[in-house]
Amino acid sequence: MIRLLCDARGDYRRNFLDQLLAQGGGDIKLGLHFGYKDADYHGPALQWMNPTPGKRGTLMQNTRQTGANMSLIASEEYGQILETAVEQLHRTSPHFAYRAHNIRHVQDYLDYFHILTDAMAQQILAEDITHALFFNVPHLFYDTLLYEVARALGVKTTVLSWSQFPGRFFSMNRVQDLGRFDPAETQAPPYEIERGTAPELFYMDDKWQQPGETGKLSWKAVARMVKFLALRDPLKLANPAYVTRTLRRMQSIYGTLPDWRDPFAKFFHTNELAYFEYLSRYENQDVDLSGNYIYVPLHNQPEMSTSALGGKYRDQALVIETLARNLPEGWQIFVKENPRQGAYARGPMFFHRLERIPSVRILPSNASTHALAANARFVASVTGTVGWEAIRVGRPAMVFGAAWYGSFPGVVHYRDGLDFEEIAAMEIDHDALEQAAGALYARTHEGLIEQLFFPMTPDLDHDKNAAQVGKTSLGLLKGDIPVTFGIDS
Repeated sequence: MIRLLCDARGDYRRNFLDQLLAQGGGDIKLGLHFGYKDADYHGPALQWMNPTPGKRGTLMQNTRQTGANMSLIASEEYGQILETAVEQLHRTSPHFAYRAHNIRHVQDYLDYFHILTDAMAQQILAEDITHALFFNVPHLFYDTLLYEVARALGVKTTVLSWSQFPGRFFSMNRVQDLGRFDPAETQAPPYEIERGTAPELFYMDDKWQQPGETGKLSWKAVARMVKFLALRDPLKLANPAYVTRTLRRMQSIYGTLPDWRDPFAKFFHTNELAYFEYLSRYENQDVDLSGNYIYVPLHNQPEMSTSALGGKYRDQALVIETLARNLPEGWQIFVKENPRQGAYARGPMFFHRLERIPSVRILPSNASTHALAANARFVASVTGTVGWEAIRVGRPAMVFGAAWYGSFPGVVHYRDGLDFEEIAAMEIDHDALEQAAGALYARTHEGLIEQLFFPMTPDLDHDKNAAQVGKTSLGLLKGDIPVTFGIDS
């Protein structure tokens, strides 16, 4: 009998879960469901620290400390897990959200981490949970804690993840196994990759890579500024001189950055002002691609690719500092900011760290990422798709985290002692790349598990899709279907 803990938020994930339970018959029992109000416990309420109840109420009502989480606290990974969780919780702090939690001090983060992991461990033990299923890589604080507590208690975890292959998804038992498999162990037809071309990515826009007109202050941005001051500092809203100075600063930023960049359309904070003023310093410069350089395009943060998959290298400045320590003489590191990035994880000290490195050059917004990758000695990233783009056009890629393409030819995982000249000299056999991609494709599973892709698949039969995902999930839990990733699987 499988007693299941499942994180399933939203109707579409709940449909996957319902199909799994229906097809499992008497072999599977849902012990704990984290989701929204129709679940046992409201998961995101734990992220925002509000008392929204699920069917069983709130997780921490009527609980006392028991030490049920001590297997997690005593683990060697405790420090990294704590850092990851705190960073994920910080994304809903007052600096980055209008309706934020009210944690202000590092001790409060520590206290909440310990209280919540103890409460989760108590529930997992009380329900005799044997298996845990996540329909996405945990990266929202509460789901990360569920995953880590479950693993510390010996619960078998299964994690699903969307893939770059249309209509397919990945699976693994451990998050850090994403990308780990031996292509030689899977006999499958090659996956055709058009030679020398980068993939088309729906979340990237070609105009982000080209020079264009500068922007203008939008009314939406002004409204965001007014909202921020009304909620956080109403006295300044009543100060015409302060409001005028702020609007001038905002207009100056818009007049420097490309018109596709709308810095304050979604959120305004004084930290955002400082970030974009700093960023505007790097505009209006020429970029010479003829020298020896490593190209490092920064990830958008917060997102799964760093906070869940990067480990200590979620700190992208550390990636660049690490590269600089090993850099051959005469080489440079070209750094380009992500076109979606805001002030999160980008305070003035972040740029100060980078500017202290003599070999680093921060590029303007409209520098072409395709040209930068194609002319680099190699590209480097935590887990970014830029690595997949690079090896497709014959450029090596260095990764610092769990990248889904991490076992493909041309990809190097950073470790001390690497010879950067040797990496740059690597030749990527395109046939071998297609063979490895085919082996990975054969290990993927049929179905769409990410709602983001539903609008791009207008003919999707949602009932059939949910039944297929439920069937595969059941097979993964029972061990009848092998997971995509994991050398030991």
